[in-house]
Amino acid sequence: MATPTSAPSRVAVFAKAPVPGQVKTRLVPALGGEGAAALHRALVTRAIEAAIAAGLGPVELWCAPDARDPFFRSCGERFGVSLVSQHEGDLGARMRGAFDTMLAMSARALLIGSDIPAMTAAYLRAADAALAEGCDAVIGPAEDGGYVLIGLRRADCGVAPELFEGIDWGGPGVLQETRSRIARLGWRHRELPVLWDLDRPEDLSRLEVPFEGMPRALGRDDG
Repeated sequence: MATPTSAPSRVAVFAKAPVPGQVKTRLVPALGGEGAAALHRALVTRAIEAAIAAGLGPVELWCAPDARDPFFRSCGERFGVSLVSQHEGDLGARMRGAFDTMLAMSARALLIGSDIPAMTAAYLRAADAALAEGCDAVIGPAEDGGYVLIGLRRADCGVAPELFEGIDWGGPGVLQETRSRIARLGWRHRELPVLWDLDRPEDLSRLEVPFEGMPRALGRDDG
């Protein structure tokens, strides 16, 4: 594994095990449990590929509830990414734990979800550039009021817990609350263009280009 000196940045991809009926649950009425799980696997694969293509440093797949699922193991073997079990607690506690770990080894760290079809290597490079240029934090806003990416630069006082504690992660105010907390910390931050995440049946029509592993029912081949 690369050392902190040779790898100033790390990228974490957060993902749940693709258990039918437990992932992409709002898509189950449209795709069925197996179809929703297959789409989830395809989206995780796509996120890993974007992170690797960005060429920023080690890519880590942070797995929930742990790294034992066969899909995660296959990702580790196929892409050479590290598998890390997510910490316990709510999403905020798990994200903070990931940043604590990554920033102990590298000066900059990015964390992305696994359900953002529009995430690209260029987007990740832009996020890392913001941190390299002196921003304390970088955010990729989501259309639904959350965010698809958050990046932090190593600080002498460690990861600020207030960025991740006491936030209603399922609500529409995540992004605005995070902005407010960054402002109270007196941090410099940058925001990237807004992206969308694939979470609801109406989002399926936005998949203009099929990608590897996509359920056959979502393909655009009419021939």
